[in-house]
Amino acid sequence: MRKRSLATLSAALVVGSLCAGAPQPRAEAADSGGGVPAPPAGSATGLGVDLDTVTIPELQARMAGGSLTSSALTSAYLRRIKAIDPTIHAVLRTDPTALRQAAASDVRHRHGATRGPLDGIPVLLKDNVNTRGLPTTAGSLALAGSPPDTDAALVTRLRDAGAVILGKTNLSEWANFRAAKPTSGWSAVGGQTNNPYVLDRNPCGSSAGSGAALAASLAQVAIGTETDGSIVCPAGMNGVVGHKPSLGLVSQDGVVPISAEQDTAGPMARNVIDTALTFSVLSGGRGESKLTSPGGLRGKRIGLWRLPSLGPEVDAVMTRTAKRLRTAGAEVVEVTPPYQQRLAELEFPALLSEFHRDIDAYLATREGPRNLAELIEFNRTHPGEQTCFAGQELFEQALAAPATTDPEYRAMRAELKDLSRRSIDETMATHHLDAIASPTNPPAWTTDCARGDNDVIPSSTPATVAGYPSLSVPAGFVDELPVGLLLMAGDHEDGELLSLGAAAERRLHAWRAPRYLPSVGTGAAR
Repeated sequence: MRKRSLATLSAALVVGSLCAGAPQPRAEAADSGGGVPAPPAGSATGLGVDLDTVTIPELQARMAGGSLTSSALTSAYLRRIKAIDPTIHAVLRTDPTALRQAAASDVRHRHGATRGPLDGIPVLLKDNVNTRGLPTTAGSLALAGSPPDTDAALVTRLRDAGAVILGKTNLSEWANFRAAKPTSGWSAVGGQTNNPYVLDRNPCGSSAGSGAALAASLAQVAIGTETDGSIVCPAGMNGVVGHKPSLGLVSQDGVVPISAEQDTAGPMARNVIDTALTFSVLSGGRGESKLTSPGGLRGKRIGLWRLPSLGPEVDAVMTRTAKRLRTAGAEVVEVTPPYQQRLAELEFPALLSEFHRDIDAYLATREGPRNLAELIEFNRTHPGEQTCFAGQELFEQALAAPATTDPEYRAMRAELKDLSRRSIDETMATHHLDAIASPTNPPAWTTDCARGDNDVIPSSTPATVAGYPSLSVPAGFVDELPVGLLLMAGDHEDGELLSLGAAAERRLHAWRAPRYLPSVGTGAAR
């Protein structure tokens, strides 16, 4: 297939978005009952656009035509945060300069000097991304003092593109790498983030606030980070789109780390076009020779990794998904990527060593605890760090883990890299695949600090450990709870994956707005 540039891909996606409109019709937010008021629908903004379904190209067309301003759009999102966030606790803080940023974008629009498709578009950042002038805490009281002096590299890219930094989202504290039994979406700084679809259910970690905020239409796009599953699982459980880029395409400079061998930031949005346009900014066009123009599903070969361990309801969603993809002309064959047990055995010990190395380097740049040992002591002496769970077993294990110069560690990481890449490469080559697909997530479990998460979800591991891209798009529901379809492909094939994801999104037609129900049982897959 002939390669096309990032600009060509973006332009083609924009045309498709403007011609086809929003990917799915919005379901009206209903009275949720149980004393929880239904937040206002996304269309009740006075902007003439529906925030639940509008895309960046549609917003830019209106701003170019003078019927919408970034100031009005930013104000609308700030009003929604004020009205809705007390129900879901996804946004830690808004940027007091957001409206000034929007006004500057409006001047650029009036003078025909816009900086690209993100100019004037409100973006929320996960609170482990350094942001000048705003606290960046990783959810921990230990970093709640002075804000960073400089922006993370990805924030600089967003600002240079004219994006409006709207604020910071809650996350699983330390990106879920503190306790043996953490509760996703909880941090000492932000408390517990709730899943907007069913409020007593979990939003999945660790980009929990970013996923929940997008489901509730509190920003146009958001930034998440992933070491293993922390972009795609929140996307799946909150019914939105999440892209974990190929390792190295998005700079991790200024992002609170777990492991330089696996960490990456990536875009999250309510549709693939917004995700793709944000990725183009975050990556600075790197790897654009690998990007292709979007197309349909006809002739595509997709390997379906069913993962029956996630339950019969999720498997029923996958069966229906496969049927719809086949109806659109794709060939779907069932696959089981090899080496998964060995990957599970090796990944955690390697991450412990890498976390100790990388968190010490990061803490040395911030006020507060200067290394992992001081951070452990901080948690022991601050009761606010123990209000959901007291454990910091992973910190303690990381402190005692072999150094990354140790030959045993080096052998583990080398084997991990080899087996994870082979698990994808061999599966795709054997079956002549364009992508591997699997369920992103089970139905969201109930949030329970005493029990912790119920989140053994193996689908994200191969691509994450390999450094390959993955993309979650909405696939369906189990009762009221969203389930995502996870697509993964080879190294730096982000463009092909986004194109395929856009085609799958149009065919699956699976998105609907949350209803903020207080609770719900489980039932039939839809």
